Amino acid sequence: MLFNCREEQQKKEVVDTSKTTGKTDEAKSIDVLTEKPDTLAVPDGMVWVPGAVFMKGAVTQDKMAMGHEGPAHQVAVDGFFIDATEVTNAQFKKFVDATDYITVAERKIDWEEMKKQLPEGTPKPHDSIMQPGSLTFKKTKSTVQNLYDFSQWWQWTIGANWKNPKGPGSNLKGKEDHPVVHVSYEDAQAYCDWAGRRLPTEAEWELAARGTTRNTVFFWGDDATKLPQMVNSWEGEFPVKNTLVDGFEGTAPVKSYQQNSVGLYDMAGNVWEWTNDWYNSGYYKDMAGEGEVALNPTGPGTAFNERDPYAKEKVIKGGSFLCSDSYCASYRVSARMATSLDSAQEHLGFRTVATAEMIRDEQSK
Repeated sequence: MLFNCREEQQKKEVVDTSKTTGKTDEAKSIDVLTEKPDTLAVPDGMVWVPGAVFMKGAVTQDKMAMGHEGPAHQVAVDGFFIDATEVTNAQFKKFVDATDYITVAERKIDWEEMKKQLPEGTPKPHDSIMQPGSLTFKKTKSTVQNLYDFSQWWQWTIGANWKNPKGPGSNLKGKEDHPVVHVSYEDAQAYCDWAGRRLPTEAEWELAARGTTRNTVFFWGDDATKLPQMVNSWEGEFPVKNTLVDGFEGTAPVKSYQQNSVGLYDMAGNVWEWTNDWYNSGYYKDMAGEGEVALNPTGPGTAFNERDPYAKEKVIKGGSFLCSDSYCASYRVSARMATSLDSAQEHLGFRTVATAEMIRDEQSK
């Protein structure tokens, strides 16, 4: 154990923050684990992401950036392992078969729990719609004038879940290598517990998405014309017509698009991905105001959304097959969205991470 710890320390890079902040009078040295410890093997299906000090949040040249993507602030993240792809239907099925797990979208709806997230006095919906299900996407028949009215293309589908992604009558035949969807935060956590992994922090996710690139809008750079070749997103007029320039209308099999600089697939588009961070509207401002480089930040201590004070939400990252340049554009690295813990949707999945310590403990058993 002492040998392993000593070896890992040697693999750390001492980062002089004055080189990245320009503030020599406030410079501090931060030990960041960059290289994978030699004694650890890379777990099957995972990739090592070298640690780094980097700017988290929107870059200055990003004209699509939303207010909650800034101000950008520096963070330091130790190296870690992360799944090369989003968790697939086949992988999730192994978990369900081994544990008999029932996802949130398959369970009877608990009104007493649901109303805790709603304004006091909200009436209970009729029993006919208080049935297990999930949100599914539907195209509109004509141009949408108000892209802030999500109800125009989202619908509650009774019977929709990870096994039946479009509802009753749909199945996973031929989609075993597509990312699993209709999984809530609780479902993703349950899978992680079974697999001996955890969900990434938002900082880890963003570092993994950037790979070795820094200060660019997309994981490949700033050239938006490469989008159809790099990302499974919406091409055409949203949400009326998808021209399928990128080859897919819904989810795509993992590894359908080019990997990023550290070997990760679909860190932009395909499906949104859960992180472990609470969503708090003021978090980025608070972090930037502290003026220090946070080491391995885990997000705010509490959830708060100024637009919905009742919500308890986590941050999701990466965008999905529904993102377009006219709406959402969340295939940008800094893009983020708040999503309630029990939310299960047709375009939301996850991938897992493991630290060097977690793998060392696992391999020593």
